[in-house]
Amino acid sequence: MSDLGDWYRGVPRFTRLWFTGTVALTLFGRFGLLNPINLILLYSEAVKRLQVWRFITSVLYYPLTPQTGFHYLINLYFLYNYSRRLEEGTYQRKPADFAFLLIFNWICCIIMGLVADMPLLMDPMVLSVLYVWCQLNSDVIVTFWFGTRFKAIFLPWVLLGFNLVISGGGLMELIGILIGHLYFFLAFKYPQELGCPSLLSTPGFLKNWFPEEGGGTFGPAPDRGPAIPRGRMWGQGHVLGGN
Repeated sequence: MSDLGDWYRGVPRFTRLWFTGTVALTLFGRFGLLNPINLILLYSEAVKRLQVWRFITSVLYYPLTPQTGFHYLINLYFLYNYSRRLEEGTYQRKPADFAFLLIFNWICCIIMGLVADMPLLMDPMVLSVLYVWCQLNSDVIVTFWFGTRFKAIFLPWVLLGFNLVISGGGLMELIGILIGHLYFFLAFKYPQELGCPSLLSTPGFLKNWFPEEGGGTFGPAPDRGPAIPRGRMWGQGHVLGGN
């Protein structure tokens, strides 16, 4: 238990908060402590009845069943692995910028969820963060199933294609890729290629809440550390989320 506590305390704060939230809500829904219908994104409830908590719970909650358990665990793996790598790598000592990345991607997921009538948004949120890491570490070699090795920049597309073949899904992954690319383009690609300021600027109130640790500016160069992540199968989605 002490080792587990040490591991948990060693997870950077935003990744730890995200990881804890999705585990807690998913288990609460699984064991009937919360009604799952109150955790998903429904336009009639979230917007018309102002049940605003759904904007948060729909990103964290995932319906856990014997059929979806493996997919949920893979989601947790990607969430923990790539969010932590970003928070401890590119955004090290820049907590406000990392918080803004999560907020920006979350808002985009909510908008797409309302437009496309998607009640579950864990998949696109996780993949959007994974996509940003893959773009910032595009030349790092990752390992997929059966020892397949390729550059990280291809990983989101491999996951999209794999899920498309295995489960006939792919919409959630595609939306996650589009959201991640939107953030990466506005925050990194546009200013780096044109020498212009970033089109995304972290709000001042976030910098006040989470001051930088050791200084630095937003939009650092890509982090190409030597760590090699271990990929896994994205798995089969749940019909409630359209995946």
